[in-house]
Amino acid sequence: MSNKINIKNKKAKHDYELLDKFTAGIQLYGTEIKSIRAGKVSLNDSYCVLISKKVKQQSFEVWVRMHIAEYVNGTYSNHDPKRDRKLLLNRREIDKIVKKVQASALTIVPTRLFINDRGIAKIEIAIARGRKYHDKRENMKQNDDKREMDRLKKLKL
Repeated sequence: MSNKINIKNKKAKHDYELLDKFTAGIQLYGTEIKSIRAGKVSLNDSYCVLISKKVKQQSFEVWVRMHIAEYVNGTYSNHDPKRDRKLLLNRREIDKIVKKVQASALTIVPTRLFINDRGIAKIEIAIARGRKYHDKRENMKQNDDKREMDRLKKLKL
């Protein structure tokens, strides 16, 4: 199986300070996994939400809202591109996420979508804190300085 699919959310590192990362499976339809294997996914405007179950108010589920383009060879049974997709996490992981998000002003951001060795689509999510404009500029300056220092080290060797 070709598992070279590795779609990243490049804006996430720039807009957020990533604190904690989790890897989760995604509940998908057949045409959705075919579109993912074709690389027709956008994580730029995607985000995760916590939805409480109707049975118990204390238990939550994590859902991701992202764009997966319709499958080209799909028929009338093609999927909705903006559909919410349930993330498959352990109860302990969900409880940890809920505790951190509800305690402070944190959000859940998808950072990477990939296909593992067994051919299963996985998504990497991160608990993140939003950055202010001056924080973004400071981070860009530090990255530029680090890149410049690495370049100079290579020239000296």
